[in-house]
Amino acid sequence: MILSPRVVLVHRRTDYEELIARHGTHGQAEFFLAARGHDLRETAERHERSRAALAEATAAVPLNWRQARVERTDLDRFLFGPEDVVVVVGQDGLVANAAKYLTGQPVIGVDTDPGRNPGVLVRHRAAQVARLLRATAADGARGEERTMVEAVTDDAQRLLALNEIYVGRPDHQTSRYRLGADSDSDAPEAQASSGLVVGTGTGATGWLRSLWLTSRASLALPTPVDPALAWFVREAWPSPVTGTARVSGTLTSDARLRLTAESERLVAFGDGMESDALEVTYGQTVRIGVADTRLRLAG
Repeated sequence: MILSPRVVLVHRRTDYEELIARHGTHGQAEFFLAARGHDLRETAERHERSRAALAEATAAVPLNWRQARVERTDLDRFLFGPEDVVVVVGQDGLVANAAKYLTGQPVIGVDTDPGRNPGVLVRHRAAQVARLLRATAADGARGEERTMVEAVTDDAQRLLALNEIYVGRPDHQTSRYRLGADSDSDAPEAQASSGLVVGTGTGATGWLRSLWLTSRASLALPTPVDPALAWFVREAWPSPVTGTARVSGTLTSDARLRLTAESERLVAFGDGMESDALEVTYGQTVRIGVADTRLRLAG
């Protein structure tokens, strides 16, 4: 029996829903904001646009296709299937949040607030979803394949990210570790810093670019489709036992950075999702490089 495609609609709670969850009612949220010089109307209007876009995208799913919904906070517990078509309804960052749980399924990004979102990954409007789903069924929606980054620990834990992976202390205080590359003949360098960030060309418009600008590094950042990564050590601290010789660089598709923890507990998380992190304990090693998996952006 051949299963029909399944459309998985990915969304997140809006700012308005967060406010109502915190304050209980619309009136109480409105009073709280008004007392601080803010107006709830704009937030409520964005909520209505977001929910309208989600409803329109849902209605565009063919009647003979299966469908499911998953909220951002439940992504780490949702099981995506190989036949899924993923429709992300929201901001660019929501595509990155979903990408780490995918294995090549086509992704259609729907912008719920055009003009407010950059629209780099959510390139489409809800009215285009029906056409894009038909195109996906017809030709597999080859689209654009974007490079992803992965971290693998020495006990085989694996983490994927579309923008970047951070390795360091969960409280962002001083992390102690040894850093090197698989190809290095020299011994890894002992470092004390506020963590390591390894990112893709997609991430080069965000955190990675900020680190590149502040470090004034001469290296060129990769493009989103380049099979390469850039990496930066944050605020490396020189001391009699720690160095700052290795604070930035690039990685080609077959290269790996190797970080061995010398702090009691480090974590590795991707794309800002700190709740879904790998734990790297003292003496444990994590290797970071270009992932075999890529994000497939349809359309």
